[in-house]
Amino acid sequence: MKEKIMHGVFALAALTSIFAVVLICVFLFASGVPAMQEVGFLKFLGGTGWKPTASNPEFGIFPMIIGSIYVTAGAIIIGVPIGVLTAVFMAFYCPKKLYRPLKSATELLAGIPSVVYGFFGLVVIVPLLRDLFREHGCRGQSILAASILLGLMILPTIIGVSESALRAVPQSYYEGATALGATHEEAIFRTVLPAAKSGVLAGVILGVGRAIGETMAVIMVAGNQPRVPESIFQGVRTLTGNIVMDMAYAEGLHREVLIATGVVLFVFILIINISFSILKRRDPNAG
Repeated sequence: MKEKIMHGVFALAALTSIFAVVLICVFLFASGVPAMQEVGFLKFLGGTGWKPTASNPEFGIFPMIIGSIYVTAGAIIIGVPIGVLTAVFMAFYCPKKLYRPLKSATELLAGIPSVVYGFFGLVVIVPLLRDLFREHGCRGQSILAASILLGLMILPTIIGVSESALRAVPQSYYEGATALGATHEEAIFRTVLPAAKSGVLAGVILGVGRAIGETMAVIMVAGNQPRVPESIFQGVRTLTGNIVMDMAYAEGLHREVLIATGVVLFVFILIINISFSILKRRDPNAG
């Protein structure tokens, strides 16, 4: 009887998670898709003008889509190499005396609130970029500033998951490679790291999910300019930033369009997760 009761409890917990996701999907699509139809799918997704309070309002989110892609891509370029190499160092090179404080530091990074990251970017990164790239027209708040900040924010996720994946690879892989004449570095980067590819990729995907969904820190350093950027030194507005900045005073069609923007963001995350699932199925070491 106890086993049946606990089985029911576990099943209820799993169904609750599924129900929550379904409920979110129903709310988003029921409120957002009609707004897309009213504005026009092409005008909504491909329009470059965002003037919700004008006499002839425009609801084009193409600049925000491009801004989100640019900022997320920049965070990946900055954060992924640093995160994976840090995980390799912690798993295979880090001295025991240094490991504990380094591990604590990476875990502390994960617990810092987004607004604190935003203040750091606003006080440190933005003035630094303004001074370094003033001749390129950089005013500090830009794609580059947001990318650097997001690259720092996704490090704990990538480092934690990647290190766990590397440590999960059987020791025999490393020993077999060294027995065949490989050096320490060759055994790690040509044998152990490829074997842990699935777990490392999972960490990268989780980091990308946080980067594309981050709001507060990006608002503080990205410039919040709804335009298609021509340079990484120009300011942009992301999809999440657009929703937060306008939702406080939005009403009617404007509010529904912001919910539709959430639908687009949800589809982006869904595409990322599906892509990861496909890559994982193709990976022979994905077990």
